[in-house]
Amino acid sequence: MNWPHIFDVLHGEMASGLVASSLTRLVLAAILGGMIGMERELKHRPAGLRTNMFICIGAALFTVLSRALAAEPSDYTRIAAQIIPGIGFIGAGSILHMRGLTTGLTTAATLFVVASVGMATGGGFYVTAFFATVLVLVVLFALGRMEKSLNVKTLLNSYEVTGSSVDEITQEVNRILEHQHRMMQNVMSGNTGEHIRLQFEVSGCNRDQNALLRELKASTVLGSVTSLGPVELE
Repeated sequence: MNWPHIFDVLHGEMASGLVASSLTRLVLAAILGGMIGMERELKHRPAGLRTNMFICIGAALFTVLSRALAAEPSDYTRIAAQIIPGIGFIGAGSILHMRGLTTGLTTAATLFVVASVGMATGGGFYVTAFFATVLVLVVLFALGRMEKSLNVKTLLNSYEVTGSSVDEITQEVNRILEHQHRMMQNVMSGNTGEHIRLQFEVSGCNRDQNALLRELKASTVLGSVTSLGPVELE
């Protein structure tokens, strides 16, 4: 192996300033992708911190390589252009149809935007990439809270109730849910020896969930009633 030649090539590449510029773009892409990924991680989404960082870094690297590897006068955007269908394929895998509802749409859209942030960073548009990241975080945080407060966000809330028998508990919960035209989902029961525990999930907005919890606690048939917390459906 010709080590002197390798060292000369590395020295020439470092001296050109291209490496420093590329490394700066990759580090910035990792930071921006990590900022968005942290919000996803805190909400326990499938595409969390590492996934968003990798997508942002990968999009930035492909954008850098697209220009660096292209020979003039060829179109240097050909490699970068393939990022979009690639991210679309990953995003489609995060969309799930479960519990009668479609989830993962926001995650798929976030991955799409994160890839664009990586492309902007790889192309040297630092201000644009930073502004897009801030805008995404504002949408995820502020608008998410606004949707919940305005009762337009669908939540899947888990409840645990106790009673003397499964049939009695089920009949009482169904009676309460009947006038709201909703049904229990993912029902599980257990016997503690002293009483029967029944866990179930119900979908609805924040206002409906609060009303349901009040009615469950007001029931004379049910023993203890506990709300196990909501899971936001994207």
